[in-house]
Amino acid sequence: MKKIFIVTGEHSGDMHAANVARHLFEIMPNIEIQAIGGENLKNAGVKLFSDHSKMSAMGLSPKIIWNHVRLGANLIKYLKNEYKPDLVLLIDYGVFNLKIAKHLHKAGIKTNYYIPPQVWASRKWRIKTIKKYIDRVFCIFPFEKYMYESYGIKTTYCGHPLISQLPEPTNKDNFFEKYELNKYKKLVAVFPGSRTFELKNLMSVFVQSANLLKKMHPDLQIVFSQAPNISDEMYKKYFKNNDYKIIKGDNQALLSVSDALMLASGTVALEAALYNTPMIIAYRGPYLFYLIYLIVRCIKRVCLPNIIADKDIVPEIIENSAKPDFIAYNIEKLIYDDEVRAKQIEGLKSVKDLLSNMNSSYEVAKAITQELAEN
Repeated sequence: MKKIFIVTGEHSGDMHAANVARHLFEIMPNIEIQAIGGENLKNAGVKLFSDHSKMSAMGLSPKIIWNHVRLGANLIKYLKNEYKPDLVLLIDYGVFNLKIAKHLHKAGIKTNYYIPPQVWASRKWRIKTIKKYIDRVFCIFPFEKYMYESYGIKTTYCGHPLISQLPEPTNKDNFFEKYELNKYKKLVAVFPGSRTFELKNLMSVFVQSANLLKKMHPDLQIVFSQAPNISDEMYKKYFKNNDYKIIKGDNQALLSVSDALMLASGTVALEAALYNTPMIIAYRGPYLFYLIYLIVRCIKRVCLPNIIADKDIVPEIIENSAKPDFIAYNIEKLIYDDEVRAKQIEGLKSVKDLLSNMNSSYEVAKAITQELAEN
């Protein structure tokens, strides 16, 4: 029996990993899969070595560092001495996974990487680590394949997972009825992020932006999206003096029916682009982190639709610019300025045209099972 171990670090990686696992089970029914993951992997029939409870935080506190170091040490010990997998599949979560890859390589364990670190965006020197310790890279953007291959890294372009996994746009009338929204009024949805780190730095700004929009346009409906991994208690503490509707765990539907979006930077921007929903990106964090980012970045754009299209489609409101009045102004333009709105929608449509229609998770599973069958 062939054995695979999958390492993910957060909710999105867990979803992508679960899709790969399902295809692996279909192609090779007698395969055994274990993982670090969440509910998606568990529901796919994968045995969890650990969940994400120690991995979802960001920052450099002693507790966060210790949790990662201890988990990494326990994982390497388990893989080398007990589980002994035929292949380890790393998914996203670059800082942790690249450290793990070094030890796996030393132990002679074959290691693949799906959704590799975005070295083209920042810290390009990490590509040397990937070349040294990773046996095969499954990349999700067309331009990544040429970059990795230019360094002599075995690379397979598998397409972006969102293309095949993103649900169809939901029925707006049904959605509005479900959440008691007024279908005759404009809807702005706010996605402040899925990490406590992001909420701490962004939520107050987004709430103030929403307050300004409501003051200027009383008929505007504003809802906040709550990530499934964020507790109700933690989330609601930001709304003590506000009564905004909160929608939890229905992200894609909300993205597809909204008139405009206020987003933290991340994959959610690409999801929104594939729905052709106008948006702004806003992000801020500790100033020291921002200064470090300015030093290590390779490109100036931060929003995936802008990066893929190699042009400015979505407003990027970063750090010192991320102020409530400026965010509210940009959202207002997207809703009420027909020319601005149409121009962004046209740009968003071009993004999907640049991506492949391949079923990403199936391509990864197929390549892995072929490799295992040959060995």
